[in-house]
Amino acid sequence: MTQIDKSKPVLVTGATGYVAGWLVKRLLDEGLTVHAAVRDPENKKKIAHLDDLAANSKGQIKYFKADLLDQGSYAEAMEGCELVYHTASPFTTNYKNPKKELIDPAVKGTANVLEQANKTKSVKRVVVTSSCAAIYTDATDTRKAPGGILTEDVWNTTASLDHQPYSYSKTLAEQKAWEINKAQEQWDLVTINPSLVMGPALNAQSATSESMSLLKQLGDGTMKAGVPNLGMGLVDVRDVADAHLAAGFTPAAQGRYITSAHNTNFLELAKALLPKYGSKYPIPKKALPKWLLTIVGPLINKSITRQFIKKNVNISWKADNSKIKKDLGIKFRPIQETMEDAFEAMLEQGVIRRK
Repeated sequence: MTQIDKSKPVLVTGATGYVAGWLVKRLLDEGLTVHAAVRDPENKKKIAHLDDLAANSKGQIKYFKADLLDQGSYAEAMEGCELVYHTASPFTTNYKNPKKELIDPAVKGTANVLEQANKTKSVKRVVVTSSCAAIYTDATDTRKAPGGILTEDVWNTTASLDHQPYSYSKTLAEQKAWEINKAQEQWDLVTINPSLVMGPALNAQSATSESMSLLKQLGDGTMKAGVPNLGMGLVDVRDVADAHLAAGFTPAAQGRYITSAHNTNFLELAKALLPKYGSKYPIPKKALPKWLLTIVGPLINKSITRQFIKKNVNISWKADNSKIKKDLGIKFRPIQETMEDAFEAMLEQGVIRRK
């Protein structure tokens, strides 16, 4: 049982990120002091939304320059913190060298932050933002899971440098976190494992999240002919922030937490936008046939390989979210609220042109 003193600062790595922004907001609203570790504290455009959050809250924010691959760069930011949130990790399908752009920052970055926790005597708990990608690679993996449903006991064994390297990076990074945790007794580790995160970005202009690019494609006509009917999980970014908050401050929190609200598919996400936005925007209304995707998929996006199509299209995805509901009391938003709020935020911030 780990009790965190709320008068002490809390470290958030990758503080300008999509999930991290909402987590910082939650912490500031609780009146906490946030140590925000970012690559470039001088880039005022990148941190403007965080400054705004601090100005309208009871809490305080302090910025620290740190980089995942710069050994020891988190030392100053971690000083005096009992609780560390490690959210920083690359999420992209647009890469040339997966080892350099995905694996190294994820694994070496996790080791860098957690080894710093070993050297910082104040640290009592580390919460790592992992992913359901550390549990599975393709929707077909859910069929092989015990009872056909993913749980916290399942680990991803099918990703590799050549197949879904993003999933591979999340798996290796989380395994590294548990390895470092088990070799010491000073701090405990909790991991949050979200499925696809959607919902409003606090800073959509600079949001590099893959979720934002998928959402944009649903509204800008890229997918108006239809979407790949991919089985997947969905969770609201605000619920993921709540999960992090609860994981940090619930004394009995332990282990991994699948953070996924809905067992769904990509077509259902598109359909959730139709009632409010379907008349004005080219929101897709149907799924593309699998045979057509096999031909055009690899041409549209290099991550939509024939192997990916075979293992994910028209296959249902199932995960058990009962642990996080029971242990941390998390209640999840409905799909329609998540999708509509996310789309509205993109319109407000000019990422999709309002009509």
